[in-house]
Amino acid sequence: MSLQFSSPEKSAKQNPPHTQRQDLIQRLSQYAQANTNKAFWQIANTFIPYIILWGLMIYFMLQGFSYWLTLLLAIPAAGLLVRIFIFFHDCTHSAFFPTLRANRIFGYIAGIMTFTPFEDWQRTHVIHHSAAGNLDRRGIGDIWTMTVDEYQAASKGKRLAYRLFRNPLVLFGLIPIALFLVVQRFTSAGAGKRERFSVVVTNLAIVAVIALMSFTIGLQTYLMIQLPIIFIAAGTGMWLFYVQHQYEDVYWSRQPTWDMTQAGLDGSSYYQMPKILQWIVGNIGLHHIHHLRANIPNYNLQRCYDDIPTLQTVQPLTIRKSLNSLWLNLWHEEGQKLVSFGWLKMPQTQ
Repeated sequence: MSLQFSSPEKSAKQNPPHTQRQDLIQRLSQYAQANTNKAFWQIANTFIPYIILWGLMIYFMLQGFSYWLTLLLAIPAAGLLVRIFIFFHDCTHSAFFPTLRANRIFGYIAGIMTFTPFEDWQRTHVIHHSAAGNLDRRGIGDIWTMTVDEYQAASKGKRLAYRLFRNPLVLFGLIPIALFLVVQRFTSAGAGKRERFSVVVTNLAIVAVIALMSFTIGLQTYLMIQLPIIFIAAGTGMWLFYVQHQYEDVYWSRQPTWDMTQAGLDGSSYYQMPKILQWIVGNIGLHHIHHLRANIPNYNLQRCYDDIPTLQTVQPLTIRKSLNSLWLNLWHEEGQKLVSFGWLKMPQTQ
């Protein structure tokens, strides 16, 4: 990203003065206005095709068509489910609808569809926003990231566990499906009464849906449709969350020098995608804006980016370049960059 530099002197120069930061946040506030009509239009242009795809897949399954047709339709259906999760995400920031009540109601509905309890996920995600890029506050709502020094000082067992966790097949295959289908059936550590309630309600609703589908189309048919969709959507969602904060010159800092504005501009990527993919993921690629002002609805992010020159100074992360992030596993504090496991074997470590 263009605003991050390895030397402390350059980093300090890039960190805008307090008055400039305040002016930027104030300018962003005019885009943090939810619009009911835009929200309902997004619901319509996403839910209707999602329901149609489900109907086609059920028809193909019950009529004995090749299962490959169902799997083929599961791909766009998974994309739409990712988009529904973005709406859910907006609701956790009270950004999708103008009122808290509307955001909570729709958040629960979208949460049931994405197997995610609304208020429990909301709590951990808010913690993520308050600590993104802060090396001293890792561990809640983020992806396990160790520093080079931590890894070298760790036991062999912990090193092996970390290597397995960061393996792409595990991180984007096994972990997402386990997270959405198993882990999120339980409350997170430190959850309160409200969060526990959301987990119970979501779980009961999921059981009710499964029971309804079992009595109508059959459990096997339901699972053969739902599981591929959730598998693809969960893996895609994990990749998006990963690449938003895991790239070579991302911003990380210890608590005494950590700055939330710089963490937004330098520690959250502008993931540039083709328009159709940007639509599917609800503009979440403009993540540097989202971390500067979390309550900007997804449907206002592009306009915000187009209107404010400061936001355009962040160098885009292209899809091709983002693939390099797959092999960046450790934060090198002295070099101020993410490095690979292979980097540890290189003669020069600075």
